Amino acid sequence: MNALKAARVATFTYFVLNGFLLGLWLVHIPTIEQRTGIDHAELGRLLLLLGLGAFVGMRIGGKVADRMGVKLILPIAGVFCSLTAVLPGLAVGQWTLGAALLIFGIGNGLIDVAMNAHAVVVERHYKRPVMSAFHATWSLGGVAAALTGARTLSWDLSPAVTLGLAAALGVVVSLVTARALLNEKEEHHVQVVGKRKVPRRIWIMAALAGLIMLSEGSANDWSVLHLQDVLGAAPEVAALAYGAFATTMTGGRLLADRITARVGPVAVLRWGSAIGAAGIATAALSPWIWLALVGWAIAGAGLAGTVPQLFSAAGHEEAGAAAANMSRVVGIGYIGVLAGPAVIGWLTHLMPLNVAFLLPVAFCVIAALSAGVLRNEPVEERVAA
Repeated sequence: MNALKAARVATFTYFVLNGFLLGLWLVHIPTIEQRTGIDHAELGRLLLLLGLGAFVGMRIGGKVADRMGVKLILPIAGVFCSLTAVLPGLAVGQWTLGAALLIFGIGNGLIDVAMNAHAVVVERHYKRPVMSAFHATWSLGGVAAALTGARTLSWDLSPAVTLGLAAALGVVVSLVTARALLNEKEEHHVQVVGKRKVPRRIWIMAALAGLIMLSEGSANDWSVLHLQDVLGAAPEVAALAYGAFATTMTGGRLLADRITARVGPVAVLRWGSAIGAAGIATAALSPWIWLALVGWAIAGAGLAGTVPQLFSAAGHEEAGAAAANMSRVVGIGYIGVLAGPAVIGWLTHLMPLNVAFLLPVAFCVIAALSAGVLRNEPVEERVAA
């Protein structure tokens, strides 16, 4: 039991580390943008390389973790992600920043799928839901990055110095924490004759993850502008929209595991998505600032536990293919996060911003109606001829 608790703490550590490294990059975007001499449009295109790299890293990490064991790949991914985090801080132009973001994206994708795969291993041993709490600590890592970045920027430290120190810390943390990881090598080396066919449920889960995370991405990137541009809120008040959404989402994930243990993952996905839809709709249709803030807070609380249920179910779907299946769900979900802001931005050319928010509302409703995909069913081995 002590070894299991240590493994759980180790998993928390990797989630915090990933959130911290990615958060430090986000904090330094304005400084790096100015240093490299690019404009907002160029930055937007370069950020696609970060997403592309993450998707590639997830697919590679999933296959390698299933073949070699997650205990081996997770610390390697942690070290690689830490080392590549410094690259954007060293960029001096558009091309070097693009290459840096692509490589950093690969590192982020590797650690993302590996730490989620190990979270599934820990959850399997605990025999109760623990996935949502891991995702909450990822958010806490982002908070720590915001506070750290604010302090180092006030000291006029360059992004290269701050990210370099974070990289060194990440390498040490990844190697030291590796000792506590669980060894599931025999499970990951299940031999399958022929080519394994991906279960249809995995693709459905992946699609739902994409829809929900697109809704999350829309809230993250557009909620502040919604209050400011549509409702006329002052900038300091509008900033509370993202704060309300992020705070209730983090708090909800800290509570979601206990709720899941009581009502089951199907109910969490169904009612969480429905509440998320209601929250976004309330914010979008509200004529009052205070009610819009309440709506964004409700949306964060509702969506908090939904995605972890999909990740967990994907990891438990097939023995020997946990990480590969999870890489598909996480990867398409990640595409949703990146696509959400872009889709909403495109829709604003055709309709008001608050009306455009009805698209993520519809996506959340689809997720609520499709929650039955998480019902436990006997898994049949499918082997392609």
